[in-house]
Amino acid sequence: MKDVEVLLQQSVKHLGLVGDVVKVKPGFARNYLFPQKLGVPATEDAKRQIARRAAKVREAEAQRLKEIAELVSTLEAIEIKVTMKADPNGNLYGSVNAARIVELAHEQGATFTEKDVRLDAPIKVVGQHEVKVHVRDDDYGTLKVEVEAEGRTKAEEEALAAAEAAAEAEAEAEAGAPPPAE
Repeated sequence: MKDVEVLLQQSVKHLGLVGDVVKVKPGFARNYLFPQKLGVPATEDAKRQIARRAAKVREAEAQRLKEIAELVSTLEAIEIKVTMKADPNGNLYGSVNAARIVELAHEQGATFTEKDVRLDAPIKVVGQHEVKVHVRDDDYGTLKVEVEAEGRTKAEEEALAAAEAAAEAEAEAEAGAPPPAE
């Protein structure tokens, strides 16, 4: 059977926006689009009637996309720093979960809920992590969460480790240990 042309009266995901003329199977048009008032047969009269409405919908869609872009850029500007107790290997004694991220982001002016935060698992190690946040539809923003160990910072730990290594090397040199073979 031949495809039929349908003029969409409302935007249909994966098919088209208001005012688009799309070709679909007759059964899809007859059994879904027409009864749901999502589309009408594509006649010249129907095209003229919907053209004005389509322009408004496209303008609204452009505004919506602009708002989404602003929200995403706002999220990407946020950097959250958390200080928690951790063992010497950088494993946290607790974890940073979605609720804690929302709480800290609200302090910086972000407005999203716990269900918008996309974490595979709570953050349980020291370091910098990127967390996806659902904005709208299929759009996500990314914010940075830096987890630091309480007490000494990572740089201080590295400096301490380097100082200990230097002290060990000096102690070996004083003890008269033979130089390492090349």
